[in-house]
Amino acid sequence: MKYYLLFIFLIIANFSFSQNVLKVTNTYGSENEEIQNLLDFENIYIEQLNFESEKLKGKYYVINLEEFSNGKLVKTSTLFDGSESDYFKIDSEKEIVKFFFKLSDRKLKTYIRGQKFGSKKSYFNLSSDSDQYALKDFFGNKKELKIDLTKENAIFAIITPTIHKDGSGSYCEVAQSEVMPQKLGEHFRIPHYFLITIKFK
Repeated sequence: MKYYLLFIFLIIANFSFSQNVLKVTNTYGSENEEIQNLLDFENIYIEQLNFESEKLKGKYYVINLEEFSNGKLVKTSTLFDGSESDYFKIDSEKEIVKFFFKLSDRKLKTYIRGQKFGSKKSYFNLSSDSDQYALKDFFGNKKELKIDLTKENAIFAIITPTIHKDGSGSYCEVAQSEVMPQKLGEHFRIPHYFLITIKFK
């Protein structure tokens, strides 16, 4: 009997998740090779995220930056809050958001461009040299992601590499792991990093 109930519960849970699935695709950087080379040289990252769901229409979204130090969340900053005005309410089943990040002079600079807004530019201190940090998304080799529309989801990480015993380092190993984004610092011994999250409501 208990296995039957568990089976029914799993069906209901899967159906509920499928009803709230948000498809995410991305476009990274510039199609112009020379411009992309310049962006790489200047530690500037540009990535466009495309969100799609039947349940998007009529919602707002909030984009936060979470700062982690020694594996602990130390600060949460709001980069954009669409619920401040009905003007920012999503009016279709698709939404495009562009993210701009620059790492220089031991500072992280952020800017977000939506279809109806441009956010304020925000600045955050880095704990080490700017060149040690890199922006990573969570696509890996996937062309699209499926995320839960009802939850807050991490969409980017600004990290330093995990360092191996032989002295080599890796960024992709961190971002493409199955470790929860909030546990990256603890698991990979990364002393300082940021997460960019989005929540629809």
